[in-house]
Amino acid sequence: MSHRVLVLAGDGIGPEVMNETIAVIEQVNAALGIDMTLDHALLGGAAIDATGVPYPDETAAKARQADAIILGAVGGPKWDGLDRSIRPEKGLLGIRSDLQLFGNLRPAILYPQLAQASSLKPDLVAGLDLLIVRELTGGIYFGQPRGFDSTEDGQRRGFNTYVYTESEIKRVAHLAFDLARKRDCRVCSVDKANVLEATMLWREVMNEVAKEYPDVELSHMYVDNAAMQLIRAPKQFDVMVTGNMFGDILSDAAAMLTGSIGMLPSASLDQAGRGMYEPCHGSAPDIAGQGIANPLATILSAAMMYRYSLNESAAADAIELAVGRVLDKGIRTGDIAAGDEPKVSTSEMGASVREALSQHFVK
Repeated sequence: MSHRVLVLAGDGIGPEVMNETIAVIEQVNAALGIDMTLDHALLGGAAIDATGVPYPDETAAKARQADAIILGAVGGPKWDGLDRSIRPEKGLLGIRSDLQLFGNLRPAILYPQLAQASSLKPDLVAGLDLLIVRELTGGIYFGQPRGFDSTEDGQRRGFNTYVYTESEIKRVAHLAFDLARKRDCRVCSVDKANVLEATMLWREVMNEVAKEYPDVELSHMYVDNAAMQLIRAPKQFDVMVTGNMFGDILSDAAAMLTGSIGMLPSASLDQAGRGMYEPCHGSAPDIAGQGIANPLATILSAAMMYRYSLNESAAADAIELAVGRVLDKGIRTGDIAAGDEPKVSTSEMGASVREALSQHFVK
């Protein structure tokens, strides 16, 4: 089977981490005989600079034809002065909405080699394996009406609409329950049903869908308590499912439990399993061009791509094992180095992963 993958390097450190990821992809494809065509397009600030818009028609056309998409990062202060309707982040929201990538999977896995890098005590996070399922194409980020106006006394006012339909909630609920069945069969649904009508409906629908999964335990938690519990006792969770805004916040908090957001991949899937894969970190413009960014989150995003959209589990396993072996050797970029540990560059980390892959394939 031939796979078509679209590469969107994006902005900031995106091109740097993507270069290392492409090299890993090409090595894995050659070793396993995977037939893959890599295409390239622009998204975010790079697209604005070249075309004037963050999500060009050419990119949209290629994205719709791809079996999977891998993205670096978008955004940066360079474009902060633009009208909000054409900022880089609008390109990211646009492609998610266009492709109906409604389910965002953000694993928070603490590699045992990095237990000391977490800001929490090792005994609280050792063995952490948490999956946050975030609804990605609804909620307050997309709800209408939104905008600015003025009150009767002349004050400026900004407003957004938090809205979910039953069908939007059902499809992300099914995704969370299906994934839980492959893990520890526990789902915690996060809402604010004590004050927000949209999440009152969220809770009702979650309870209805749960009846179809008698083997999966469903619990509910208000988002403020969930934030506290993530820090207090993160290993109590297996799969967390929540709306767009809450998921945005909680997944970044969970990322830091692992020591660095530079270690964490993510997947955004449609109902057919086609998806876009990207690191959880942003474009990090403060370190762009310095060759010190951690490429592992993007490399691990490629592993998720092989697993979830391309059904190439051997490729996914090989990449994940290679990353583990690199960490076993004590190889660290600056974000995951502790104290006086030696630090390697972006390209050196990528080369270390490829060396570990070579050893894996020789065996």
